[in-house]
Amino acid sequence: MTKEKAAIIDMGTNTFHLLLVELNQNGFQTLYKEKVPVKIGQGGISNDLIHPEAQNRALNALGHFRKLIDKENIKQVYAFATSAVRSAKNGKEFTQFIKDQLDIEVHVINGDQEAELIYEGVQFSGSLEDENSLIMDIGGGSVEFIIGNQHQALWKRSFEIGGQRLLDLFHYHDPILPEEIGRLMGYLDDRLTPLKEAIALYQPKRFVGASGTFDTLTDMYYASVHLSKEKGERVFHLPRIIFEAFAQKLVTLNKAQRLEIPGMIPMRVDMIVVATCLIEYILKFVDADELICSHFALKEGVISKLIKGAQLEVPVYINNSH
Repeated sequence: MTKEKAAIIDMGTNTFHLLLVELNQNGFQTLYKEKVPVKIGQGGISNDLIHPEAQNRALNALGHFRKLIDKENIKQVYAFATSAVRSAKNGKEFTQFIKDQLDIEVHVINGDQEAELIYEGVQFSGSLEDENSLIMDIGGGSVEFIIGNQHQALWKRSFEIGGQRLLDLFHYHDPILPEEIGRLMGYLDDRLTPLKEAIALYQPKRFVGASGTFDTLTDMYYASVHLSKEKGERVFHLPRIIFEAFAQKLVTLNKAQRLEIPGMIPMRVDMIVVATCLIEYILKFVDADELICSHFALKEGVISKLIKGAQLEVPVYINNSH
């Protein structure tokens, strides 16, 4: 593979990510990356709609991304939309509008495709070993679970129980009330039966969290022990006992207090409570003594496939007029 540039856009329910890279046969070099808290699910996800204000935020972010892509003269643009767009009644018209306005072809991927790309990204990070791991990626709209090892994914499934959905359904008071947590746990009990059955079958002993919430939890941990993450590090370790202490603390704090935690970022502060409750619930079924946190997720899964020369099930949009 000769050196070539690519742009990957991950239009998540909470956050839009842009990653500009130069690819070569040994890997990739990051030219630029940025994340914007678009919160496309806010105000509409529970009604399967993208709210007009969320659409405006999305277009502003994507217009900004388009300028950066053009500045680097990148022709290969891979844009993905996930849960909020795929479940929205106005999702198709929204992606068409993006195409008309900004010349960005958005590929709306299903839950299986999303889980597959997350697995690729986590595998690429070096987070997996021969022993089976349960991999978890918490989005704003959906949560993907994959059971697998460094050689293959054995089972994967996407559940529409992301942070924004759980926030809308259960987190009415701040701090969250014990009865709200109780209802949330009961809901997860009902919804996650297929996952519990898969865990019983494949017996994963390792727990790997992909990016997002897990990046923030490891940032909080590193800040608490006065360490800083090294540039280029892809895998971080969070002792389970420390995670449990964070989880117990987070449910007692209001938003202003959560924001004061070293390592917390504003774009994560609203969803961190329900996301942490969700992780706590899952850890009841996995006997792991640490959370392994992969800094790579969906975007890097796309890069991994590009490096391998694998066929991406996406339209590759190359516009030579730019």
